[in-house]
Amino acid sequence: MANSSIQRVLIVFRKDTKLAKNKASELAHWLFENGIKVCSHPKQTIPMIKKKVPKAKSLNHVDLVIALGGDGTYLEAVRLLQRKEIPILGVNMGSLGFLTNVTVEEMYQAIEMALNGELEMRPRSMLDVKHKRKGKVIGRYRGLNELVIERGDISHLINLSMFVEKNLIAPVKADGVIFATPTGSTAYNLAANGPIMHPEAASFVMTPICPHSLTMRPIIIPDHLPVSFELNDSTQRAMLTVDGAGRSEMRWGDQISIRRCEIDHFVLRDHQHNYFDLLREKLKFGERA
Repeated sequence: MANSSIQRVLIVFRKDTKLAKNKASELAHWLFENGIKVCSHPKQTIPMIKKKVPKAKSLNHVDLVIALGGDGTYLEAVRLLQRKEIPILGVNMGSLGFLTNVTVEEMYQAIEMALNGELEMRPRSMLDVKHKRKGKVIGRYRGLNELVIERGDISHLINLSMFVEKNLIAPVKADGVIFATPTGSTAYNLAANGPIMHPEAASFVMTPICPHSLTMRPIIIPDHLPVSFELNDSTQRAMLTVDGAGRSEMRWGDQISIRRCEIDHFVLRDHQHNYFDLLREKLKFGERA
């Protein structure tokens, strides 16, 4: 490990479980004993024997992030990184764990492989989302999984228009829409009967949520094309969320524009990792009822 290019590790853990916090403390001590500098999420505290792990004031010198928790913890680590192309190793302490596919039992073996350069970095596309009002950007978000526009607390369906390169694709009358990356295709998109996409596919997918018309179906779009959404009804409001966070209100006249982010996210995987094995293991893909 002394020759590892990884010198500083940032630990992010699931906040609502004592087990994850204890495991973070144990891991911090293990890394420290192996000559690795350790820091924590700016909003988390990791106690160690005789001292506390310092909180990350800057990500400039972080070489690896380890996320202890479920997919929600992993997405929190992604949000923390912003524009930094720092790989994340996800350790599953949640339920499904599609992003955090390393088990607790495999954790130290996987970390040793990462420190020894034995894991490969696999790219994942991300969304770059701008919320514009009267021509001004009032919100900007990046997402690894999906953008969701939904009706929120109102009782009526919302009326949206979807554009690709300023060309109208179709009006959408529904509870909302999901605009997902290949990584996010197995999350909310899948629950709404959207298609599964290979994580390295160069496409995005729009899936309507309970559409009013039976002819409205999910549509796959090349990820190099710009996409935008607008509300058609001046009396309506909608709610925008990106990866379950970044919630804001969308009004008539607003524009939600989406492009592929200029940087990719990187996951760490064993060279023998097979995505289709993961589908069968996590989603029981192809099994007969």
